[in-house]
Amino acid sequence: MAEKMATRQAYGEKLKELGGKYDNLVVMDADLSGSTKTAEFKKVYPERFFNMGIAEQNLYGAATGLALSGKIVCASTFAMFAAGRAFEIIRNSIGYTHANVKICATHAGITVGEDGASHQTFEDIALMRTIPGMTVINPSDGVSAGILLEQAVAMDGPCYIRLGRAAVPVFYEENADITLGKGNCVREGSDLTIIATGIMVNEAVLAAETLAGEGIDARVIDIHTIKPIDQEIIIKAARETGKIVTAEEHSIIGGLGSAVAEVVCAKAPAKLAFVGQQDTFGESGKPEELKAKYNMTASDIVSAAKSL
Repeated sequence: MAEKMATRQAYGEKLKELGGKYDNLVVMDADLSGSTKTAEFKKVYPERFFNMGIAEQNLYGAATGLALSGKIVCASTFAMFAAGRAFEIIRNSIGYTHANVKICATHAGITVGEDGASHQTFEDIALMRTIPGMTVINPSDGVSAGILLEQAVAMDGPCYIRLGRAAVPVFYEENADITLGKGNCVREGSDLTIIATGIMVNEAVLAAETLAGEGIDARVIDIHTIKPIDQEIIIKAARETGKIVTAEEHSIIGGLGSAVAEVVCAKAPAKLAFVGQQDTFGESGKPEELKAKYNMTASDIVSAAKSL
């Protein structure tokens, strides 16, 4: 777990590889290609790269047209501008037509850090999972980001892929068994379950190690696909451990916690606790300091687990 990589970096590197595999893959950006790492694709396939400028609605409208003409489109900007500014276009153009557009949104969550509250989106998963037919993916590290992007490009239909700015620990092996729509149990346990997504999976593993030292055996599940969510792994955990903590770098309203609660309430009632952004905006600061201030660390997961 010493190696670190931002999921946006893994995205850029995988795009170059996929460009050679799919000659109908087109990459688009909203004047942020250096930050979103789509510039990596542009270096190799400039004729299939389009910078649409600071015009996110136009970006996703044009992406829809290309997709409906037979292209596979990966269209990127910051998560705040994709899910926020372009929501209506994504809903009515991409979602309604089931266009083959992969909305690859970077700089999500509190770890955008110094960019501050205007850029720290905690609403994107909630917004995207409400769109009919939209697959929602939130990788936990660089390896899973690459694997899940390749599977998303191979499938037909719209996807929202959430990527981060900050470098995070890489804990999956290169040949890891990661499948779109299926959760991964990364640590077995019988006393309670921590269900995490994105960068909070690493925090969940750290929390489980702390809890183990105090005699509490915690299971850890990586739900990288928020929609369609793996109901089977959640129901099994609820029935076997009876207590679930969810952890996400997103609002506790409408994100992973809400999605897990929907499954648990309907299929396997259990005690729940939620770690995430507590219905507040963020602020400018160092990512790790912000995670601590807004209660999105391993110690916060430990506290939530003990509360159950």
